[in-house]
Amino acid sequence: MQSTKGDFAYGRLREMILSGGFQPGAVLNQAELARTIGLSTTPLREALRRLKAEGLVELDAHRDARVTSLTGEEARDLLEIRMSLDPLAAALAAERRSTADIREMREAADGLQPLRHRPRFADLVAHRRFHTAIFSASHNEILISTLDALWDKADRYRRLALETGRTQDERDQKAAEHRELLDCVINRDATGAAAVMRRHIDTSLGAEAASRLDVTP
Repeated sequence: MQSTKGDFAYGRLREMILSGGFQPGAVLNQAELARTIGLSTTPLREALRRLKAEGLVELDAHRDARVTSLTGEEARDLLEIRMSLDPLAAALAAERRSTADIREMREAADGLQPLRHRPRFADLVAHRRFHTAIFSASHNEILISTLDALWDKADRYRRLALETGRTQDERDQKAAEHRELLDCVINRDATGAAAVMRRHIDTSLGAEAASRLDVTP
């Protein structure tokens, strides 16, 4: 069951990178990782190749692995793409959402809390579920796959921005934006949904990370 072992190794490593268990720039010793996970190096290498394709790790000619560093340029690039695509997805969601979409968005919203200092992996998963429910309701498969592919990279910059924490006012603002966005989509207010999403991203953790890395979007 080689593919299953590769999937397991991929899932474990991905979670450890996104949860901050492995810091940006950290060297990953493949032999040590294999022992920790309890697998041979073959499925581990398969997992590392997948993570390299996602931009989360780097592999050199000698098969050493390193967690990809965070850069101001990438933070800016992610912010620029999201500023264009997320409002579009929100507007389309307001126009096209189904009853099943509304149910998923409401269930995702029930488990959502604004991210705080040192978020748990489960907190990041809940945040992703809500935003995925919104852009999935656009029913534009290319847009959905594009935004989904960006999410893991963006989470690393969210974690960077959260190193200094958020004030309660900032957390309350994000909670209000989530509620307003949900209301706009449910009420088929495409213009309002796009406007809320633009405001949400403009003051997002990604924007804070770009600012901390001294890059003006």
